[in-house]
Amino acid sequence: MSQNQVILSSGRRKASVAQVKLVPGVGNITINGKSANEYLQKDALSLHVIEEPLKTVYLEDKCDLFIKVQGGGLKGQAKAIQLGLARALTTYQASFRLNLKQKGFLTRDSRVKERRKYGLKKARKAPQFSKR
Repeated sequence: MSQNQVILSSGRRKASVAQVKLVPGVGNITINGKSANEYLQKDALSLHVIEEPLKTVYLEDKCDLFIKVQGGGLKGQAKAIQLGLARALTTYQASFRLNLKQKGFLTRDSRVKERRKYGLKKARKAPQFSKR
């Protein structure tokens, strides 16, 4: 990675939006001004989700990540960061696209919570029916 190259990308999942900035470095991950371990409350699974695209292309200790994320919960934010990072890596080098696509990192998960309908308690849950 060249010293002055900065790559910006974004990823979304449910209500979460992540802006990922990929810069040359030593492997530090900063999310909203905090270290990734601190921001994700020491959740190893979410941290693994974020680091997986970097490990796939063998760049885990060659670049730093500066991430701004908002909305949703921590799991949705982690998946949004993963998508943004995968998109940034394909911008950095087009040959990474095949490996990232095969692992499913470039596919946006478009499932969101269904809206509540009038007359129902939730999206599909109806009030209890009484025959008599």
